[in-house]
Amino acid sequence: MRPLEGIRILDFTHVLAGPFCTRLLADMGADVVKVNSAKRAAANNAPSSPYYAIWNRNKRALALDMSHDRANDVARSLANQADVVIDNFSLGVLDRWGIGYEEVSASNDQVIYVQMSGMGGGGPWSDFVTYAPTIHALAGLTYMTGVPDGGPIGLGFSYNDHQAGLHGAVAILSAIEARRQTGKGQQVDLAQFEVGTAMIGVSLLDYFVNGREAHPCGNRVPYDKFAPHGCFLCRPDGDDILEERWLAIVCRDEGEWNALCSVMGDPEWCRADSFSTAELRCENAEALDRYVNEWTSEMDANELMYTLQEAGVPAGVVQTGIDLAETDPQLKSHEFIRFMDEPHPGLGETFADRLPIYFEKTPCDTYKRSRMLGEDNVSVLADWLGMSEEEVRTGEEAGYLT
Repeated sequence: MRPLEGIRILDFTHVLAGPFCTRLLADMGADVVKVNSAKRAAANNAPSSPYYAIWNRNKRALALDMSHDRANDVARSLANQADVVIDNFSLGVLDRWGIGYEEVSASNDQVIYVQMSGMGGGGPWSDFVTYAPTIHALAGLTYMTGVPDGGPIGLGFSYNDHQAGLHGAVAILSAIEARRQTGKGQQVDLAQFEVGTAMIGVSLLDYFVNGREAHPCGNRVPYDKFAPHGCFLCRPDGDDILEERWLAIVCRDEGEWNALCSVMGDPEWCRADSFSTAELRCENAEALDRYVNEWTSEMDANELMYTLQEAGVPAGVVQTGIDLAETDPQLKSHEFIRFMDEPHPGLGETFADRLPIYFEKTPCDTYKRSRMLGEDNVSVLADWLGMSEEEVRTGEEAGYLT
C-alpha cells in the first residue's frame, strides 16, 4: 500500500507545473483523475504526445467537455467526492464552470482547492498570461543565469514549473494534514511567480544583509570564497563539438585546495603568492582557471572525477542526457530510469524516471502508463459516482463525456 492511497484528486491541470504536482501524488498512491476533452487534447495536452505521457503517468483519464451543462453537473458531482481539486488555468475558469471553491465547499466542506496560476490571486499582474520563460524573466532567474556583461541567457528548460509543482504537492499534503486536525478543507492560492522569486533566495539575502545587488556571475559565487569554482574542459571523446567533455571542480577550503594541488603534481604555479589564500585565489580566479584548464584539457573527465573525489576534492562530470540515461552507475544502481509496466497505445514502450523518494514500509514502485482520452470514463464514474457503464456510454454518445 502506497502512502496516499484513498486520497481522491480531481485534476484540471495542463502543461507541466500542475501535472508534475499531481504526478508526484499519483506516484505516492493518490487516485488522480486527469480531466481532459477532445477540444483541449492538442499539442502538449494530447495523450499521444510524449510530453503528456511523461507528466501524466499513474493517473486515470476522464473526458469531459465542459461546454456542455451536463458535463458541468458531472464535474460538480465529482468535486463533491474529491479530497482535492486542482487547476492551473487563469483565475476564474472553475468559477465560470460552476465548480469553483465557493460553490463546491458549500456541499463538500472537506474539499481542498489548489489554484496554481502564474501570478496568484489579486495584485496588478494577476491577469498576466504566463509561461516558463516569462516567469523566469519576471522572477529574476533569467537575469541571474548568465555571465558578466554577456546579457541574460535564461535557464533553457522549465525549472520554475518543476519548482511550482513541488510547492503544489507540499501545499496539498499540508492542507490534508490541516484538515485532519480541523475537519475542514480550504482554498490554496499558489503563485508560480513568487515560487520563482523565492528560488533566488541567496541573492535576496545577500542584498538584505550586505546591501550587495546581485549580478550575473557565471560559475563564480559572489557570496563565498571558493576558487577554483567552475567547469573545466577535459579531453574530448571525438572531434565533434558535441563530444566535448567538461568537469566541475570546487575547492571550498585549504584542505581541498591542497588536495587538488597534490593531484595536479604540485606544479610551481600552485605555490604562487597570488594563490596562497582563498581570498587571493578568488581575486585571481581568471588566472587560476586558466592554469587548471590547461591541466584538465589533457585528462579524461570521468577518470579525473574519480581521482579528485578519492582525494577529497568535490568534482563532477558535466553529464549529458545520454550519460544519465545509459551510463550513469549511480542511477543504474537505483534503477532510476525504467520502463513503464505496459506499452503506451500510441507511443509504444515508454520510460519513467522513478520517484526519487524511497519509503521503507510503503514503497512507491508502481508506474502505469499515461491513459488515452476518456480511457477511464467507466471506471472513474463508477468508482466516484456509482454510474453504470450504460449511463457512461449514453453520456459519450451525447457528447459531454468526450
